[in-house]
Amino acid sequence: MDIMTEILKIAKVGTLKTQIMYKANLSFTQLNDYLKFMLNSNLIIQTSDYGKDVYMVTEKGLDFLQRHNELAKLLKTCSNGNKGTIPTNHLKN
Repeated sequence: MDIMTEILKIAKVGTLKTQIMYKANLSFTQLNDYLKFMLNSNLIIQTSDYGKDVYMVTEKGLDFLQRHNELAKLLKTCSNGNKGTIPTNHLKN
């Protein structure tokens, strides 16, 4: 999810595939896998600008970003405060 979040942040203004690859620190194969998934999930769209493929975040992608940020903030608040920690012992099995 963190990688998808990073790609969505990068694609907010519309960007080329190579820019996403370098800014998100992904291999070409990884990038193609993520872009394919995210295009099929309607988190991003692919358009053409002067013959080059440009990737932009969709409304659904912006909603994903907002929800991810809210969840991250919630988890940070819970783990930094005196409200306890997230129970993870049961997740190890």
